[in-house]
This record gives sequence, C-alpha cells and structure tokens, in this order.
Amino acid sequence: MENSPRRHVNIATKGHEVRCGSGGVSWLRVVAALGISAIATITSVSVAAAGPAPIAGAQGMKSGSFLARLKAVSNVASTVPSNGDINPYGIVNVPQTVGALVQGDTLISNFNAASNLQGTGTTIVQISPEGQQSLFAQLGGPLPGKCPGGVGLTTALTILRGGFVVVGSLPVTDAGSGTPKAGCLIVLNSVGAPVETWSGAKINGPWDMTAVQFQGFAELFVTNVLNGTVKAGGGETNGGTVVRINVVDVPGHIPQMISSSVIGSGFAEQLNSSALVLGPTGVSLSSDGTLYVADTIKNRVASIPNAWRRTTPVTHGGTTLTSGGALNSPLGMTLAPNGDIISVNGGDGNAIETSPLGQQVTTVQLDPAGAGGDLFGLTIAPDGRGVLFVDDGDNTLKLFH
Repeated sequence: MENSPRRHVNIATKGHEVRCGSGGVSWLRVVAALGISAIATITSVSVAAAGPAPIAGAQGMKSGSFLARLKAVSNVASTVPSNGDINPYGIVNVPQTVGALVQGDTLISNFNAASNLQGTGTTIVQISPEGQQSLFAQLGGPLPGKCPGGVGLTTALTILRGGFVVVGSLPVTDAGSGTPKAGCLIVLNSVGAPVETWSGAKINGPWDMTAVQFQGFAELFVTNVLNGTVKAGGGETNGGTVVRINVVDVPGHIPQMISSSVIGSGFAEQLNSSALVLGPTGVSLSSDGTLYVADTIKNRVASIPNAWRRTTPVTHGGTTLTSGGALNSPLGMTLAPNGDIISVNGGDGNAIETSPLGQQVTTVQLDPAGAGGDLFGLTIAPDGRGVLFVDDGDNTLKLFH
C-alpha cells in the first residue's frame, strides 16, 4: 500500500512562492503570504427520511435541550456497498456539489471488510436524502504516498473546500489478524480518487477527526490511539493524543499539510478484543475554540481550550467537562445547534446531551435495539432537524428526528 513519495505543490501568492509538503514551513507564514482572513465557515445540508419508528422517550429533559425535541428514528439506507464492507464508522454531510459529491448527501466510511475483520474496510459510500446509496471510493490499490500498514478506514472523515475528502486509516496487517499499524490520513478528490497521503508527523492510529475551515486554509483535529498501545499488549496506557494539522487549502490545488502539533496528550488507550482499540474518539470544536473529546476508557468528556491557536499541549487528558452519570464509554460526538455536546455510548444504545458547563441535560435511547457497541459516527442533520448516525448493529444510516 506504500508507493510513490508525497506530492508537493508550489502556490504563488501575491509575489510569494510557498512550497508546501513535508518540509517545515510555518503555517502562519503561509497564511500571511496568502493574505487570508481567519473567518471560519460553517455549512449545513439537507436530509429526509420516511416511515418513522417510535423511540424511547428522553429523560432529564430541560428547556432548550436539542435531543429532547426529537422523538423517532427512521432508516435512511444500508451502508453496505457491493464488496460487502461493513461496520460503518465515519460520517460527514456533503456541503456543496462538486465532482461526484452532491450537496445534501452523506458520506460513510466502513472499518471492516466483508470478512468482518476490523481494520480492513476500504470503502466510502455516499447516501442521498432519499436513501439511494452509491460507492464514492474504494481504496484497494496503491496509494500516492506512505500509509504504514495500508488501508482500514476509521471514523476520521471530513470534506474540505473544493470537494477534497480526508479520511483516516488505522489498518490491521495480515487481513485483520495481525497488528494495528500507524496508518495515515488519505486525501481523495471529488470523484473518490486518492491524490495524497499524510503520515508520520505525529499521526499514529488516526481514530476520529473534526475540522474548521478558513479562507485558504483549514485545521484538522485528529485523535490518535496507537501511541504505545500495541507495546502495552492489552494493558492500559496514557499515550492517546489529539493532533492539530494545519493545511493550506487553495482553490485549484490539492490541499497540503504544512505542520502538525500535539494539542492534547495523556488520554487513556488500550487494545480491545471486541473493538480493536479504545482511546480518545469523538471530537467537536465549539465557536469559542474549545475542543471537546470523548474519552472512552475514562468514561468522560474532556475539553481542550483555545484548540485552534494553542502552542503547547494540554496534558493528562485535558480538563474533565463531565464524567460518569449517563455516560457509558462515549465514542462518537457532535455539537448541537444550541452549542451542547452530543455523545453516543459504546456501552449501550444511548446518546447524551451535555451543556458547555458540564451538565448532562438529556439522555435518549438513540439505537432502537438498545444494544451496546452499535453506535459510532453521528452528525447534525440539515437545518437542525435531527441527528444522522450510523448503526453498526444492522449496518445502516439512520435519522433521529
């Protein structure tokens, strides 16, 4: 899976020429050269589903709670492509139509191959609001750069301007029976072809990701779960990290990673026979720059202040926002339109809404089966109408509305 060297691009910017790639170019210098303004963009998409099924009522509801307004779950579509990949993990809504990407559709990454071996999934499917599924990408061949171990797509999934899709790979060697490897981030164009990989640079088992986009650049916040995990041989270690990756994202050019920084360290991580690996998972960035992290092993939600600008890492797993209570091994995470944090439990079928002050305000049974281990990636549906989430139990995309 490791093939050609990393690509580079020369970007002419107002009399400056900046060569981006694996070199140690300061992203701040690049930003200054581009003359870009630091104004983040937030996009939303539309989705619809029919035939709602009743869902268990919310508990602990408070006025202003987002989840408390939602009552039913509907199946949108199967996430299983023609090659049989299963175990949907990552999810992201398509913000604009470009190439094969259609605004309002949803991309889903699969972690398992048809054999059900973890760390061997190679596909990203695209699902329309009407439930039509198509194959966006299948990464079975050589990649345009290094990706230690190959391909095993994770929850880390986002879309940059121009339709470039970034997906995480945490592969397991020997067709899923070997050792988890460091993997990489894979950059695909708008028709699903890989154009670049980002590896090394503190990327070690990319597990989940969120991003903020500015004019001409982006910041990706990636959780990593393999820092000492394999060496610990099933024992718990505290090597989990959150890495901020700075990317030049200029129209007409392939996005280029120009620097990376550890902004959070000391998160618990551990190999797990049923889940492959446990560690820091879901990440969401608030409008004030606070990054929230789902700490699966310690059963808490942590926060990292000033995530988009900080120059030193927050140690010891960041500051605990909330722990225990209705949390039960939190995995995926997203932000509600009201600014609350929504996390889904790996230990049961529930979703928890937590305020920025750390109060667990609402608990709902999101998975209709109520089973543990079925929930992972989730995102807010268009216009704030509900929550789109993947259900690993039956390999579907569902809408809670």
